[in-house]
Amino acid sequence: MRLDLRLASFCAALLFSHAALADEPLPQRWVSAGGSLSEWVVALGGEDRLIGVDTTSQHPASLRALPSIGYQRQLAAEGILSLRPDLLLGSEEMGPPPVLEQLRSAGVRIEVLPSKPDLASLERSLRRMGELLGTPESASRVFADYRQRLERQRQWIADAQRSQKAPGVLLMLGHADSAPLAAGKDTAAAWLIEQAGGRNLTDHDGYKALSAETLMVLDPEVVIYADRTQKGAIDPQALLKRNPALAATRAARDGRLLALDPTLLVGGLGPRVPDGLAVLSAAFYPSAQALTAEAAR
Repeated sequence: MRLDLRLASFCAALLFSHAALADEPLPQRWVSAGGSLSEWVVALGGEDRLIGVDTTSQHPASLRALPSIGYQRQLAAEGILSLRPDLLLGSEEMGPPPVLEQLRSAGVRIEVLPSKPDLASLERSLRRMGELLGTPESASRVFADYRQRLERQRQWIADAQRSQKAPGVLLMLGHADSAPLAAGKDTAAAWLIEQAGGRNLTDHDGYKALSAETLMVLDPEVVIYADRTQKGAIDPQALLKRNPALAATRAARDGRLLALDPTLLVGGLGPRVPDGLAVLSAAFYPSAQALTAEAAR
C-alpha cells in the first residue's frame, strides 16, 4: 500500500511538471551560437525567432543580416544582453563559462545542446529545439529524413568500395595566417571523412599542426582544406605556396585537393552535412556514379 502511494505521488508530480512546462511560454527572441544549430532553427521554421547569431552562422545567407554576437567560443555578455533575448541557444562549444553565468544571472535562458557528431546527439538536439519552437512533430520528421539520407550514403559507399579501396585522407583546417591544423581522432572532421568513405590518416586527438616530415610520411591521397578566411573553391597553387610540404604528396600530384566549408564542422551535425558528404564521396570514388546531382558537378 505504501509503495502504491509513493507511485501515485510520483505520477502526480510528473504530470504536474509536464503541465507546468506546457503552460510555460515559448521563447520568442532567440540568439544562436553555432552554425549548425542556427541552420536547424531555420529548417524547423523558427527563423523569425532569431534576433542575433554568432559568426559561424553563415547559412542560409539571410542570417548574415542579423546582428552578430561574436564567435561562439568568445561571446561577450554586453552585446547579447543589448538584444534583449529570451533564449541563448548554443552547443557545448559555446563559451566562455563566466559569460554564460553572467547571462544566466541577467535572466537569459540558456540551452546547451550536444555537439558530438553522431545521430543520437542530433536526435536529442532536434527534439529539444522542436519543443522550444512548439513544433515537436516537425523535428521528428526532419530527423527521420536525415537518418534515411545517411543510410543511403552508407549503402552508396558500400557499393563503391566493391571496386575501389578507401582513400587515405587528411583534413587541414586553416586559421588566417597561422599554420593549418590537421584533424585528428574524435573530431567532426574525422567523422565526415569516415562517413564519406575515406580513411583519416592521423592518430592524434583534436587538431594539431603537422611537421613537413610527418606530412610526407602520411602522404595522403586526398587533402581536404577548410579555411575560415576563404570562400568557394580553393586555388591549388596558392594553397601549395602557403604549404610547400603538400606539394610532395600524392594528393597534390594527382590534383585531389578539395575545399570544404568550415561551418560544416561547427556545432554538431547540420542540415547541409548529407549534401557535403555526397560531394566528398564523389571525389573519393570518382569512378562511381555520384549520389546527388550537386556531387556530380
